Amino acid sequence: MKRILLFTIFLSLLYPIPSFAENENDVKAAFIRDGNLWTFINNEEKQITKTGKVFGQPKWSKDGQWLLYQNEAPAEHKGKDMQQEIWAYQIQTSEKKKIFYDAYAPSWSPKKNVIAFNQVGTINISDLSRFFNIAVGVHGYTWLPDGSGFLLSSAGTLQPDGWTSAILFTKKVGENYKDVVLFGGVDHFFTLPREIGTNKDNKIIAVHAGDFNYSPSKKWISFIVSPTASWSMDSNMLCVISSEGKDFKVLDELIRQVGEPKWAPSNDTIAYIAGGGRIVFGFKNKDLKIEVMPASTKYTPENYVDLDFDWITDNTIVSSRSKEAEWSNDFSKHPLPSLYFIDVEANKQHKITEPPKGYGDYNPLYVKSIDKIVWFRGTSITDNNRNLWKANTNGTGAKLWIQNVDTIEFYKDKLDPTIVNSSNYSS
Repeated sequence: MKRILLFTIFLSLLYPIPSFAENENDVKAAFIRDGNLWTFINNEEKQITKTGKVFGQPKWSKDGQWLLYQNEAPAEHKGKDMQQEIWAYQIQTSEKKKIFYDAYAPSWSPKKNVIAFNQVGTINISDLSRFFNIAVGVHGYTWLPDGSGFLLSSAGTLQPDGWTSAILFTKKVGENYKDVVLFGGVDHFFTLPREIGTNKDNKIIAVHAGDFNYSPSKKWISFIVSPTASWSMDSNMLCVISSEGKDFKVLDELIRQVGEPKWAPSNDTIAYIAGGGRIVFGFKNKDLKIEVMPASTKYTPENYVDLDFDWITDNTIVSSRSKEAEWSNDFSKHPLPSLYFIDVEANKQHKITEPPKGYGDYNPLYVKSIDKIVWFRGTSITDNNRNLWKANTNGTGAKLWIQNVDTIEFYKDKLDPTIVNSSNYSS
């Protein structure tokens, strides 16, 4: 008996068994199913809305007590058929508050329960009871890391000599929002060149700037520069700029139809999927790259494409990868991806899921509170009836978790919500 015990201990030292221990009560999530908002708290699903018109990403407040969501409804004013309402839901009391009747790009302050949103180029702030006009002429924005104001972008305009470029500004707002000067009160941050690109043969006009994200150290800001609306479907440029607005760099070309760029959990390393051309032009030219300032490394093997990814640690990534293929309107002919585990430091990678025939694994995400990866399993990249699966980070212990989910956001204690969206591919 002692020999058997010693042999078992010996094997466990050679081949560590991954931990399956978890407490699903630690998970706090909001998701959209069939156009309605749901919560997943204490391992229980709860339906919040019944309109069937909720869209976009639900967003958790800093303290995890409120959810921000958007709902489409008949327009209250003439000139439009529908409007995009912004709502907030209180977790404890189940109270719903309409924040504004028609706006977009809502976001919580990183410091308190205050909401910013864009209303046709005007940034407003709501403290859940009143709202204040903050800035005009805005295309894209993000809160400053300390919540004291915003990084703003204005769009380029078409003039007789061509398009002007996007300009970045900062604007401080302080605590008393009603004292903010609406026109002006901004500091110039950076003016983009009229054209930017990776080389002289691959350039776009820099009309729009958005999708701003600060690096973990807050020393760098990543953002996406886009040309005109139709052109942006095929080509955008991922850029970074120092937090002082002095050092600017174009990293690579990308499209918005595949995984969004993400900074590593705790260092200034950014991962992204490089390559122009929308998915309907074929499952090709989509390479997972990692940029450790100032050099990048490609991790996608030849004849493969990466569709989405997430960081697990500063040195490991989970990616959704398939073989290259031409686009087909017969979705049954689409390549079906599996998940791959990538060790950046050791430069090693291997497949960790084997979906059943006819299914692929999409949109992987690491959920830190239970130390698991989750993903959507569906029949194609356009499948609207996907289920959420979870597994250990090495792919073991995979099981179905939540059925019929369009998009889901998990709450993290320190306000860094993580998002999975199964509907982020468009033609």
